[in-house]
Amino acid sequence: MFGLLKATPVTGKANTLIQCPSDRLFDFIGVELLKNYPRWSPEVKELEKLTDGPVKTGTQCRQVRVDQGRRSESTFKVNVFEPGKRICFEGLSNPYRCDYLIEALDEENSRMTFIFELLDLDLHMKPFEKLIRIAVQDGTERTVHNIKKIIEAEQIQTT
Repeated sequence: MFGLLKATPVTGKANTLIQCPSDRLFDFIGVELLKNYPRWSPEVKELEKLTDGPVKTGTQCRQVRVDQGRRSESTFKVNVFEPGKRICFEGLSNPYRCDYLIEALDEENSRMTFIFELLDLDLHMKPFEKLIRIAVQDGTERTVHNIKKIIEAEQIQTT
């Protein structure tokens, strides 16, 4: 009525340069999501694909996470899968979105941007919105750092 009920997403955004070709980076994040997601996000304790076939647009997964001692379970769906460029998934059971954007800088280097959006806060969480925003931003920066660290170490091992 007066905009009081309009949800404002809690958003975190981070990016970094990664010494890795964009197609390899995309494979690490997108194609090999089930193998690598728990590696770059150690809060993921269980991850299972609910749909058949390779990861692609429409793939659904269930995850169990433990974030700051709080256990949560959610299902999500891959809603964007652009090889070499972008994978985005959105919560089906909880209102969140994870978006990984990859830009090729040259044959050996990429820029990755990660955006996490908590699309709605429960009413009882509204008083803590500022703290939640800080935690979300810290989490996006940690995610980007973890992906960079893991994939660059693997690049060194394969060369």
